Amino acid sequence: MRTTDLFEDSLADALRGSGLTLLRGFALPLGRAWLEDLERVTNAAPFRHMMTPGGQRMSAAMTNCGTAGWVTDRTGYRYDRLDPDSGRPWPAMPDSFATLARRAAAEAGFEAFEPDACLINCYLPGARMSLHRDRDERDYAAPIVSVSLGLPATFLWGGLERVDRPRRIPLAHGDVVVWGGPARLAFHGVAPLADGCHETLGRRRINLTLRRAL
Repeated sequence: MRTTDLFEDSLADALRGSGLTLLRGFALPLGRAWLEDLERVTNAAPFRHMMTPGGQRMSAAMTNCGTAGWVTDRTGYRYDRLDPDSGRPWPAMPDSFATLARRAAAEAGFEAFEPDACLINCYLPGARMSLHRDRDERDYAAPIVSVSLGLPATFLWGGLERVDRPRRIPLAHGDVVVWGGPARLAFHGVAPLADGCHETLGRRRINLTLRRAL
């Protein structure tokens, strides 16, 4: 076994102990099918930079698909069945997204996961996501499934307190992370994205975050 394999095994074991499951390359079997689904979603609900309740423009551009979409504005953070930009329902979640999320959740020990919301983040070089926890969902029993596509990124995996020092986890195209159970409300984020060029997405990283929101 190679040293890199030993490192990956050790990292995966350590992360499982913290409540996070790292699935290297788990989304790669999707091939390019996800790209057509992504384009359909973003044509109907284009990426936009949302504003926080405090008036800050978010670094990553966002959109949603599914029964509900996560939104933020001056009135707060919430899920909404309608796209506030168009007043229409969010695009339906592609089967490819939902199927991948179910399989990844089952691999991490969360059977019968049925996501109803997918927040899609688009990172350009320099974009980041500060440490936060996903707590706008009605039920914390379901896990979070996060899929990385495009440029590599550094995922920040913290603890249940904001002051807990986060672990830096490199993620590549096709990697999936899943967390839930006691770690469902762990703090997490994304370090500023380094510049580069992915063969399919160019100077972008796309992150699909699938949840059970309603």
